[in-house]
Amino acid sequence: MRAVVARVTRASVVVEGAVVGQIAEPGLLVLLGVHVDDGPEKVETMARKLHELRILRDEESCASTGAPLLVVSQFTLYGATRKGRRPSWTEAARPEHAEPLVDAVVEALRARGAKVETGRFGAMMAVESVNDGPFTVLVEV
Repeated sequence: MRAVVARVTRASVVVEGAVVGQIAEPGLLVLLGVHVDDGPEKVETMARKLHELRILRDEESCASTGAPLLVVSQFTLYGATRKGRRPSWTEAARPEHAEPLVDAVVEALRARGAKVETGRFGAMMAVESVNDGPFTVLVEV
């Protein structure tokens, strides 16, 4: 699993003109990708890392402050661009494999007490965010 995590002051996801997920206070925007070889054994580790990642102001985490997370599935994080000009998607998990794992990460975060909003898996989404810093990191498990 791979996540691009941005510290934001606010973020939202719009699908077909309707807001489907939103955080209106400082927190984390998480773009989450699932690799073709990923399985359930990575879910808890990713959830823990995201929840405890100390990138909020004053080196705080969502776990320590209660800050929300907006999790958006992002298969393009596994686009291979080493050769040619067109990304290859062979490393990205197929939707039927990825969706349950993305859902499991969200549920694992909620089980830890995190406030989590989401996008809509597989939908064409307009993701808006106001980066804070900007501060963006790559998390891989």
